[in-house]
Amino acid sequence: MPTTPSIADCAIVELRQYTLHPGQRDVLIDLFDREFLESQEREGMRVIGQFRDLERPDLFAWLRGFADMAARQRALEAFYSGPVWAAHSDAANATMVDSDNVLLLRPAWPGAAADLPAERAAPGASGPAPGLLNATVFYLKEPATPALLDHCRERMDPTLRAGGARNTAWYASEASPNTFPRLPVREGEPVLLGLALFDDAGALDAFAQGGAWQRDVEPGLAPWLARAPEAHRLQPTARSALHA
Repeated sequence: MPTTPSIADCAIVELRQYTLHPGQRDVLIDLFDREFLESQEREGMRVIGQFRDLERPDLFAWLRGFADMAARQRALEAFYSGPVWAAHSDAANATMVDSDNVLLLRPAWPGAAADLPAERAAPGASGPAPGLLNATVFYLKEPATPALLDHCRERMDPTLRAGGARNTAWYASEASPNTFPRLPVREGEPVLLGLALFDDAGALDAFAQGGAWQRDVEPGLAPWLARAPEAHRLQPTARSALHA
């Protein structure tokens, strides 16, 4: 049986955002939390977390990791040709308008994602898991440079932690060709993804209203940005391993 990597050992990560038909998000989440967690991990991948977007009622987001690109290809081929996907793909696909909004990423530096929690509730858990994940996609003019990553380590990450984030992680675009074209990814869009886990919405709101990000981070970050960042307030599902 393939070995499932820890989050810290995931050299390749996908951020997957699915646009769903109205009223279908909880249908997909129930199916996902019941059928698509352990079954994917048995094939050698790690489901890092899955979420409701609190400001986009028809958006489901999740993160999936792999040891490397070769392991990604093997795991995806095994899962999507296997019995669990065959049994439940029609029901899952029926909830979706679009599933191609996918960023292929890697840790922005060694250890940049080692802090993320990884304890999942048992099957049958219901309701949202605790915490709120702030996930921000920074669209860049060019792939993340050493100077930008220095700014991230020295300004961006400390500002989030000082403002109440209990866990953080940073990912940059992975430039390797997509070796599983059955599942498209967005290529040629350099990004930096920041994840910051707060205790709850109130803690995130307090950070946003405190002004430290606007004062200490945004002016230095602006020269690297191709356009405005895309921010998501993500509520962990009942069985998301990434939660407070």
